[in-house]
Amino acid sequence: MEPLFTFLLLLFKLCELFNFIKTYDIIQETGIRAANAGETVTLPCSCQHNAITYFFWYQQKLGHKPHLISNRMKHSKESIISPAYKDRFQVLSEPEEGLNNLMIIDLKPSDSGTYYCVILAFNTIEFGQGLFLHIKTASSNTQLPIQQSALSPLQLGDSLNLSCSVSAEPCKGEQSLYWLRHTASQPSLMYPSAKNCIGLKNGPLHCTSNLELNSVMSSDAGTYYCALTSCGMVVFGEGTNVEILASSFLVYVLGVAVVISIIGLLFLSFLRNKLKSKLCMSCAGTSKPQCSEALEITENQTENLHYAALNIKRKAEGQQQEDDPVSTCVYSTVKSRKE
Repeated sequence: MEPLFTFLLLLFKLCELFNFIKTYDIIQETGIRAANAGETVTLPCSCQHNAITYFFWYQQKLGHKPHLISNRMKHSKESIISPAYKDRFQVLSEPEEGLNNLMIIDLKPSDSGTYYCVILAFNTIEFGQGLFLHIKTASSNTQLPIQQSALSPLQLGDSLNLSCSVSAEPCKGEQSLYWLRHTASQPSLMYPSAKNCIGLKNGPLHCTSNLELNSVMSSDAGTYYCALTSCGMVVFGEGTNVEILASSFLVYVLGVAVVISIIGLLFLSFLRNKLKSKLCMSCAGTSKPQCSEALEITENQTENLHYAALNIKRKAEGQQQEDDPVSTCVYSTVKSRKE
């Protein structure tokens, strides 16, 4: 039996490790972070889970798949940097503290994208929430101004309609428009957008993009940015703040629910006090410890109480009677264990 018990205990511990390896174990900055070209930035990441064997960093540019930047064993300070990133990317690690920070030197416009801190544990890869790094240049916002529409607060269930427009010079490479949502508590989300560009040959292009969301929820709130990828750089608009308000009916329902809850608590408190007073009256004439035991039973309302009636016979005449059965209260409790 002992080997079987040991095996089951080990299996239980392994299941615990699998259940705890989740995205929230990875502590990484989220949202959108802006930096200027030529600067040096450090993207923090840490994870102290015992099951981790490897750390990774990935970069995903707008409209592209993720690319591996680095990989490192958990207990090693040496990182392997991919050739495309070896010149300006470094990993600052502290194995004892679970740190795996990424430092980028001499930022370039092409460094714009989403950076993911990734872990490997029990052959399972888990991504962090990701941080979008926006690299600004001195001429990016002046040459390509992006106009975004303003928006009034929305009610739950309304439709969201956003639009943006930009004039861009034609150049080699792909020119695309995207929508990104930024909130303080959630990772940035990217919405690909079909662009509609009009322009003369060898002249500037005027591109427009629309974003539509049906039946918005509270999680759709945030700041929405229209972004253009053109000539190897990313240009952001000023952003549109989207606020989702709860409907007056929902507020009314919640208010009624709170009032009903308060009334229910007051009613339960009244019943409890009434039951306590009845028990004290029924125990009148008994010894004080016995009555206090009965009151302690009523304090725990989550326990099931079962009362047993005892048939107490009087002793024969001539024998000294130790207790008076008439003035004795006997309680039997059976606790129901909740799973």
